[in-house]
Amino acid sequence: MAKKRPQTKAKRPQLTEGEIPVVGAREPCPCGSGRRYKACHGRAAAHAVTELVHRPFEGLPGECDWIALRELVPAATAELKLKDGLPEGVPSVTLATVLPMAWPALRRDDGSVLLGLQNDTSSGDISRDLADTLQRALSADPGTPVKARRAPADGPRLQDLLDLNAPFEPVVHSGFEFWVPDPENATPDVTASLERANAAAIPTVRLSGVDAAYWCETPEKNHLRWVMPHPEEQLLDALARLHAAGRSSLGEGTRLVGSFRAHGLTVPVWDLPSGTGADDVEKPAAEFAERLAEALATDAPLSADERRARGGLTNRQITLS
Repeated sequence: MAKKRPQTKAKRPQLTEGEIPVVGAREPCPCGSGRRYKACHGRAAAHAVTELVHRPFEGLPGECDWIALRELVPAATAELKLKDGLPEGVPSVTLATVLPMAWPALRRDDGSVLLGLQNDTSSGDISRDLADTLQRALSADPGTPVKARRAPADGPRLQDLLDLNAPFEPVVHSGFEFWVPDPENATPDVTASLERANAAAIPTVRLSGVDAAYWCETPEKNHLRWVMPHPEEQLLDALARLHAAGRSSLGEGTRLVGSFRAHGLTVPVWDLPSGTGADDVEKPAAEFAERLAEALATDAPLSADERRARGGLTNRQITLS
């Protein structure tokens, strides 16, 4: 009697990690494991979506300005330098607060790239999402926008792509005309988007005498919002010392009203009288920076008044991200 030949299952083609597409959570995983996607490669994808990086811009030159452009400034641009230089056919890469139609990025007709900063991101790491968008923009066809997508969990971050020795120098604009170098040839959608954005933009100015401090004008009163790099607890102690001593203002009629957290750093906020312009707070802000440096260098326990001042500042603190 002839022996039966052993039966073998045909091997399924193996997909590499980068080739695993996203499918429904209850569908079979495309890797061929036989398990549902949510129990296989979907677990890593879900982890990548929910894991939050509290300081996504840490390590980048101008971290405080990155945060300001992400959260505070309506219209601004900054030239970006790549670690490995610009690819052929890409004359420049420019970071922009927002782009028309809320595009994540745009490859212009001349090959230059605009990268939008204020878009919603699909993971908990803004830096990784922006790096993925930037990479796709560099190879996109000229004259096309880049669509949003979920960045690979193991993809590079901005810190991996950008030249970390190049300065970060934001330019604040009064409107969004930088979107359209040739307004006469802009599409109706872009023109309408430009008009809406210009109408909603709050006048904003970056102070020149101190880092990452932004004046803005609102109908009722003006404000100064200042992104600071110091550790939160140390900064709040220093602000409390100054506040208790009556030295936290930026001049007559101004008041330190609180702060908020944004991407791992603290942003003190001052109310300014409606007639106080950006030039008017340049000197007071520089003088405050000197007082703050002294207070930061003090490690003595807070007095009762200083503790009360700190409590007031803490109670008025909110978290943006």
